[in-house]
Amino acid sequence: MRRWRPDRLAARFALLLTAALLAANLAALGLLALERDRLEGRARDEAVLARLLAVAPLMDGAADATRARLAEGLSRRGLRVRIDDRPAVAPDAGDRRTRRLRTRVEAALEGRALRLAPASARGGPAASLALSDPPGWLNATWRGGPPPRRGEAWPVVLLLALGLAATLAVGLAFVRQLTRPLGALAAAARAAGRGDRAVRVPEDGARELREAAAAFNDMQARIARADAERMRLVAALGHDLRTPITSLRIRAEMLEEAGGETGAEAAAMGDTLREMEVMADGLLAFARGEGEAEAPERIDLAPWLGRLAAARGAAVGDMAAVAAQARPVALGRAVGNLVDNALRYAGGATLRLDREGAEAVIAVEDDGPGIPPERLGEMTEPFRRGEASRGRDTGGAGLGLAIARAVAEAHGGALRLRNRAGGGLAAEIRLPAEADGA
Repeated sequence: MRRWRPDRLAARFALLLTAALLAANLAALGLLALERDRLEGRARDEAVLARLLAVAPLMDGAADATRARLAEGLSRRGLRVRIDDRPAVAPDAGDRRTRRLRTRVEAALEGRALRLAPASARGGPAASLALSDPPGWLNATWRGGPPPRRGEAWPVVLLLALGLAATLAVGLAFVRQLTRPLGALAAAARAAGRGDRAVRVPEDGARELREAAAAFNDMQARIARADAERMRLVAALGHDLRTPITSLRIRAEMLEEAGGETGAEAAAMGDTLREMEVMADGLLAFARGEGEAEAPERIDLAPWLGRLAAARGAAVGDMAAVAAQARPVALGRAVGNLVDNALRYAGGATLRLDREGAEAVIAVEDDGPGIPPERLGEMTEPFRRGEASRGRDTGGAGLGLAIARAVAEAHGGALRLRNRAGGGLAAEIRLPAEADGA
């Protein structure tokens, strides 16, 4: 059942409207057919009675041969008239319909007795009209209805089909007008998922759509304010820490120059302060990586990555022709962090670019020791590193992968880490790619 159900709202509305209109039109056709048969039957019955009432005065006082000729003249296809001594219709044979018919023709009876019988399974309607001089009965039976004429229903069917087409056209135009704001809301939601906090939805259309657009815009504004406040807090923390750290490091260096035990302690203190300075710099970089207000633009990734690799001292591998909408500064920081990690821990890095379906895959590969499989999932969290130390030679505060992941998710993509089959680590940034030829 679900396989045959349309996916789009407009198609579902069209299917529902078509089914409803077809059901209504079929019911209308049935009612029209019944009403037509009823009206035609009544008109036919009244026409037969009018003939009998018109001939009856001519039969009064006429000879039997004359009466027979008149009866034969009345008889035709579907109508049989004869002269009998007794009525062919019983006194109580009538129903409500025949009683109403007798009431309508009662003024033309001029005192004559008239008996009517409705159509039955054995034959059509019947009438018995009394004659005088000599007494007798003019008995008539006629067919219940004419055979249906071929093609007589086509005008009605055509009219209903035109009505169905016109109603569908108006309904679909209305649905398109109704669903256009929903499409705009969906596009804005996708842009918001890529980290665009400036996108807004026009607040127009029906009241429910206006309320949904207003709620989305308010949500965007709240998230933007929360992100900005959070990034300001992180940046302020990193910035404010650098001043006392620098002051303490200078004093430690002065004590270190004094030598002796004090100098040794000062040297250890200086190492700790340098680690704290690296952490403060990482906090600033993390804040810039997520909170920077940079407009996305179309980037041809292959030449862009080639320039980045040359600037960072990385090798260039296979490069597919892929373009994407991205923030070049933020994306450059993310890829640069991956390259720096590979150079720092493995001594070399290779940049590759591929396209997988609708995704552009930027891969930074190295030949280093890799990461234990049980730790791959946690390495993109802030302050997580592949080794416990934060020495000056091997690393910073453990924010490089966290920054790369935040940037990738802000672009509507993801960061994935995997150990290569031949050894080493592959860090992949997956982004939504532009369609071929766009």
